[in-house]
Amino acid sequence: TAGIKKDIEKLYEAVPQLVNVFKIKEKIGEGTFSSVYLATAQLQTGYEEKMALKHLIPTSHPLRIAAELQCLTVAGGQDNVMGVKCCFRKNDHVVIVMPYLEHESFLDVLNSLSFEEVREYMFNLFKALRRIHHFGIVHRDVKPSNFLYNRQLKKYALVDFGLAQGTPDTKIELLKTAHSEDHQGSCLQNNPTVDLGDGVSVSVTAPKQIAQESASKAADRRSISLSKVQMKQGRGGKEDSVHYSVQRSVFGERNFNVYSSTYQENSSTKLIKQSKMVDISSRKLVTKKKIISNKTVSNGAARKAASGYPLNLPCDCYATDRVCSVCLSRRQQVAPRAGTPGFRAPEVLTKCPTQTTAIDMWSAGIIFLSLLSGRYPFFKASDDLTALAQIMTVRGSRETIQAARTFGKSVVCTQVVPTQNLRTLCEKLRGTSGCKTSPGEVPSRSEKNSALPVAADKPCAPETLGKQIQLLTSFQEGDGALEMKATDMKGWDQVPDEAYDLLDKLLDLNPATRITAKEALLHPFFKDLRL
Repeated sequence: TAGIKKDIEKLYEAVPQLVNVFKIKEKIGEGTFSSVYLATAQLQTGYEEKMALKHLIPTSHPLRIAAELQCLTVAGGQDNVMGVKCCFRKNDHVVIVMPYLEHESFLDVLNSLSFEEVREYMFNLFKALRRIHHFGIVHRDVKPSNFLYNRQLKKYALVDFGLAQGTPDTKIELLKTAHSEDHQGSCLQNNPTVDLGDGVSVSVTAPKQIAQESASKAADRRSISLSKVQMKQGRGGKEDSVHYSVQRSVFGERNFNVYSSTYQENSSTKLIKQSKMVDISSRKLVTKKKIISNKTVSNGAARKAASGYPLNLPCDCYATDRVCSVCLSRRQQVAPRAGTPGFRAPEVLTKCPTQTTAIDMWSAGIIFLSLLSGRYPFFKASDDLTALAQIMTVRGSRETIQAARTFGKSVVCTQVVPTQNLRTLCEKLRGTSGCKTSPGEVPSRSEKNSALPVAADKPCAPETLGKQIQLLTSFQEGDGALEMKATDMKGWDQVPDEAYDLLDKLLDLNPATRITAKEALLHPFFKDLRL
């Protein structure tokens, strides 16, 4: 289009060195922090080679750009990690040149992959994660569109290190300081209390102390990354339009109450600090005994009015949909939360200040969950606590609460939701539930209610839970979960127990015990793929 041609002309003007080396063909991706172009380079041998040119926005911090380049040069180029050819700079314009890998859209191939192809896909993803984790790199944005896959050539590439952070012992020198220069942002939403309808709300409390700074203020808007990025326009447009499609998502937006806070205990009392919370329905900041204001009050004004309270003063607004003046006087919580919604680990959603390479393994588990269930995106939520509530419906509320305590968080849920049998869930969603049953496996009650793939053998009746947890799938014709024909099974009728054992270890709610990439490659699921 004329707009793309103009963008290409502007790029040539901004970085004139490109003119003598590359012939830019088209713009293949655009996001918050960069634009990516497909170009060809004329080699001395006479052949043309396709390249991906990533033009970073001029406002990108120089240290962040340098850190991304160092990740590509040090860890990239092998074990399915994208490398870098060269880099051009003119003033504040930077262009990173990388090999171009033609690849399939995840959605295009999701329901046509054989089970063996899924096994190879996950094996190669873990090879890439083992590589970057060895160098102390936390990718933070592992998702299908950042793991390029060429089905025919069986080639893979982990891309986009724009949000990468370093572990305490990282070998990437620039990552040791990059996090302090990243975009700033509060971990709390503009509305700390989210009204989910029917009198149900979700809230988050402030921590004991200020944690690490956010990796990126615009993380939720960062849907680009080099994959979507390296797609041809038509294919890229399709992924964009379907990625947030209601039809493909398993979960909707409304869930039961979930509260997350920093957990603190002493010999005499259990004191749980609560952040500011706003009554969304009335827009009034209130205390239990008196109303601070009858009008809409800004957070700053309310905080100023309450600033006279000592920080150790206990409050009694915990687990309510109100905020008291004591809590308003406390500092807000800040912790890394960069990444893509639907792929964030529980410790990210609860704003745990200490986050490790385990967050990448959780994201890999979500990818595996999509591959086994045939649903993408599997989780879809507009805020972190709704996302946490959706995770509870698969992994269990009690289990989530217990895991959160291990990293200093107290999560409160208004009802008990049991954990799912992962095989039962995935086979029901994929439509292969009648094809194989593991020895000793007892079908959950959720199998009896095809409209609700949630085990309901605990305090909540299926119909009650169904009202609060809207699972946007009814396993009816046209929804993608039809029973597979015998000729189309492609190995899906023989999924071994090892697959779900690995999935269970990837979706371990406790980051301290979650399986590592190195351990995953040694899992029995890959026994005949290891060299």
